[in-house]
Amino acid sequence: MAKKLFIKTYGCQMNVYDSERMAEALGGEGYETTATPEDADMILLNTCHIREKAAEKVYSELGRFRGLKAEKPDLKIGVAGCVAQAEGEEIIRRQPLVDLVVGPQSYHRLPELERKARAGARALDTDFPEEDKFTRLARRPKAPRGPTAFLTVQEGCDKFCSFCVVPYTRGSEVSRPAEQILNEARDLVERGVREITLLGQNVNAYHGHEGGLAGLIWALAEIGDLKRIRFTTSHPNDMDDALIEAHGACEKLMPYLHLPVQAGSDRILKAMNRKHTAESYIRLIGRLRAARPDLLLSGDFIVGFPGETEADFAETLALVEEVGFGQSYSFKYSPRPGTPAAERDQVGEAEKDERLQRLQVLLTRQQRDAQEAMVGREVSVLFEKPGRLPGQMGGKSEYLHAVHVHAPEAAKGDIRKVRVTEAAANSLGGVLV
Repeated sequence: MAKKLFIKTYGCQMNVYDSERMAEALGGEGYETTATPEDADMILLNTCHIREKAAEKVYSELGRFRGLKAEKPDLKIGVAGCVAQAEGEEIIRRQPLVDLVVGPQSYHRLPELERKARAGARALDTDFPEEDKFTRLARRPKAPRGPTAFLTVQEGCDKFCSFCVVPYTRGSEVSRPAEQILNEARDLVERGVREITLLGQNVNAYHGHEGGLAGLIWALAEIGDLKRIRFTTSHPNDMDDALIEAHGACEKLMPYLHLPVQAGSDRILKAMNRKHTAESYIRLIGRLRAARPDLLLSGDFIVGFPGETEADFAETLALVEEVGFGQSYSFKYSPRPGTPAAERDQVGEAEKDERLQRLQVLLTRQQRDAQEAMVGREVSVLFEKPGRLPGQMGGKSEYLHAVHVHAPEAAKGDIRKVRVTEAAANSLGGVLV
């Protein structure tokens, strides 16, 4: 009888990919995934350390499983991901119901850790192993897939932004060999995937192909039934000429780019150790839009960074007004223990709240304008699943807009032309062309 595995995933798309691979790794130990922790023989929390009080939220979540563990003494509970990497031994010490802890670079060792836990020992592995975890993982099963998939190509970060824990939890930048990625992509396409999003902490720092990320994109574009390619998340300093050119020349590379800037003040960018300026970012956007005029841009913003003044914040608002973002993500700064910025004088919470509200009003207006500008245009929609209404299908446009269409004859994986007829806050409606 198969054992049941429940995985709860926090944070970024890379954690979604990692959770899939963890499930596959444990599949060889007889596990099948389940949607509810109550049915599980093992619970894994795949954690993220980016947000404020990430560790405390994990401990709170673990506390909810105390009664379940009492009812099912053989239930095994594990913590994976970046909080596991940062808090490893502390989790074991502080939370007795946890049976195993594994960092993001060691999850290929999950079968061994699971066997150790089943034998009654508490298992901990937060090493940065020399072996390549991707070569040690079991081959991905041949089961059919939905039309979209994530594919990690690069991990780690060498940038050391002063607010970020990623270099400490994910390690230094490492790129997977191109042929390994191409083989995994071909396998995904054979199983029904039509769109692949390439993932990395600094994905455009990828160097596993002689042509960098642009070279990898062109190699992927040779896979006939792969129709769409995306990538995230990028750093402005790694956006090279070849990648800019690919945005204009590669038909399979979608016209959507997530390129975080974080702030519009050069003084704050220097304090963040971002190593770019507001002006260099604006020039880069100009080059990208010259290559691909219809590019939809997405960004990240941090408000209330230590030392940020009202004048600094005004420069962020000015940059947003000048660039124009179709989508965006904005956050109040929160200290990450062990990072340089955490030791600096902090901006008051009331000021952070007020600035975030003002920024989000502007970003929301820009997103709404971008949505409404799509009305009357034709877009290409990759259908992913049925909509809420009879005969309705939902999918994503090339600009990553959610689109809903009455299309009873369409199937998952179809790509159809749609004329946009209406725009809502977070989605578009249209009719088949």
